[in-house]
Amino acid sequence: MITLKESIGLIGPYVKQRIIDQIKAVAVIIVYLIAFQTIVLGIPIAGATGIALGLSLVVVGLTFFMEGLVLGLMPLGEIIGLKLPQKSKLPVILTFAFILGMGATFAEPAISVLKSAGASVKAWKAPLLFLLLNKHSDILVYSVGIGVGTAVVFGMLRFIYNWSLKPFIYVLVGGVCAMSAYGYFDPNLLQLTGLAWDCGAVTTGPVTVPLVLALGIGISRVVGSGDSASGGFGVVTLASLFPILTVLLLGFFFNSSVPQPTEEANFFSQKTREKTINLFNNEKELLKYAASSASLAGKISAFGSEEKLTQFENQEKTKTDLTNKNAKEGSGFTKLLSTHTIAALQAIIPLSLFLVLTLWFVLRDKLPVKDEVFFGIFLATLGMAIFSIGIELGLSKMGGQVGSVLPSAYKKVELTQSEKTIKNFDETKVQTAFLPTGKTESFFYTYDHKEFETVPFKNKNLNRENSTYTYSPTKGPLFGVEGGLTGILVVLLFAFFMGYGATLAEPALNALGATVETITVGNFKKSLLMQCVALGVGVGILLGVAKIIWDIPLAIMLVPPYMLLLIITALSTEEFVNIGWDSAGVTTGPITVPLVLAMGLGIGAQAGVVEGFGILAMASVCPILSVLSVGLYVSKKRKENSQEASTKNIDSNHDNFQKPVKKSA
Repeated sequence: MITLKESIGLIGPYVKQRIIDQIKAVAVIIVYLIAFQTIVLGIPIAGATGIALGLSLVVVGLTFFMEGLVLGLMPLGEIIGLKLPQKSKLPVILTFAFILGMGATFAEPAISVLKSAGASVKAWKAPLLFLLLNKHSDILVYSVGIGVGTAVVFGMLRFIYNWSLKPFIYVLVGGVCAMSAYGYFDPNLLQLTGLAWDCGAVTTGPVTVPLVLALGIGISRVVGSGDSASGGFGVVTLASLFPILTVLLLGFFFNSSVPQPTEEANFFSQKTREKTINLFNNEKELLKYAASSASLAGKISAFGSEEKLTQFENQEKTKTDLTNKNAKEGSGFTKLLSTHTIAALQAIIPLSLFLVLTLWFVLRDKLPVKDEVFFGIFLATLGMAIFSIGIELGLSKMGGQVGSVLPSAYKKVELTQSEKTIKNFDETKVQTAFLPTGKTESFFYTYDHKEFETVPFKNKNLNRENSTYTYSPTKGPLFGVEGGLTGILVVLLFAFFMGYGATLAEPALNALGATVETITVGNFKKSLLMQCVALGVGVGILLGVAKIIWDIPLAIMLVPPYMLLLIITALSTEEFVNIGWDSAGVTTGPITVPLVLAMGLGIGAQAGVVEGFGILAMASVCPILSVLSVGLYVSKKRKENSQEASTKNIDSNHDNFQKPVKKSA
């Protein structure tokens, strides 16, 4: 009988190594972000203790989660992949593939980030985007799941019938590019484009890819449609493209039911109320949103008069005070834990049950290594709960904070995370400044142990009951003048090196590089592939940040490179097409997606743009371009070497033929 101490001694080194592996994957990008904010921008990390705790939970949660996948879900996927073609007909296989794709999407840790992204979108600026990220966030996730499920179906058909990936690329990329180009002329669809393309990156995470590949490899072994090393390529591409299509279709469906982007006062007025109310569950919810998010003019337009607005705000203040009082009686962390635990159970358990029940009742087979599989499912659930808490406490806050302070390199920004409160505020000390236009601005001076600071005075920040004034200090521009190219260049260089360094540290890229080197018999070296992908991601994130800074429509930035990709795809061999298009999948891991999404939304909020999506989309297209371009060069060199070798063999045979044969004596 092994004692508890002996068990810990046996398991301890294994767990330690797994945690170290995850720390290595996370450390590069986190250290880079912290160093840039504190050293280059000179802005301390706000709430550093909470963020550090969150990042620790991310590492621990991801360790448990990945181990649970390896022990529980992936073996189930591969076993079913092996047995399903032997015991079931094609309709059953495809139905299973569709449900698996949907279930895997709901279990993706990064999918929850989409639901929380809606808080930064203003309803009057992007009504359709607001609708899908708030009221219909569940429908948005379902549409992404349907896209992945459809992708897995076609992926399995490719494995079974050994279809080429090229026709799928031509149809899907051509279709989504045409829809994006059409959306350019519709303000609502234009603002949805970034979200739709980013959804393609969210789906290729640590659950979907391993499970689908395990199923695909199992099927390809049975039907003999190729070796298992290359059999998995292509499905990641489909799982990226189909969700873009389904989200765009969802946007087209709801577009007619929402108003066009407009000014606040017009948005909340009675004449647009018929369509505006569609963005909310009821009129009361609309009024609550107006009271909390709109300017004074927008609020008055929503309520009809300032008296009704004041009455509503007083009622809501009483309810809020009561809610806060009840909230203090319970533990905030307990609520956080229960919320994310329930979400993890809802994501992992249905998917696991589906796999187990398919094995038992469809395939009539026993569950191999039952204890290990169930323990793996438990670890995956526990890990996802811990990881999700870590995302909320650490990763999203870190990304959002870096994104919000990054524009201080080229413009003045408010450091909302460093909010200050002045007690015993004396309103008589407020002064007035005259602007060149003749208008006036109110301000006052503060002293913060080092220097005097001028602070703009705003009535909304003053609490006359408590005699307190709350404000956010400002910083920037740190490099050059306001809006100058020097500061923007610093931000773009930051974006490039973040993408480049984080990609090289991605464990999945190492695995892909080794596989590609084996498949191409050393012609496409592992180091060359890794550099191609890393450079592509770096350039992609740089372009994505540029898109947000200058508010460039994503369709203008995405459609041309994808059209170029279609030409390069036509010129490339099937081997490199599969490798190149799948290379984008390794760049969107469970750490990168929430971090980059939060960072983009943070930059967008400070830059004053409608939405901050599109960075992930650009970080996906650029590595495909770089890998396929180098693939063309590698193919050309391989062909030349082959022709040279053939020529040498012919010359050698010719010389041997010309040599006279010595006669025997």
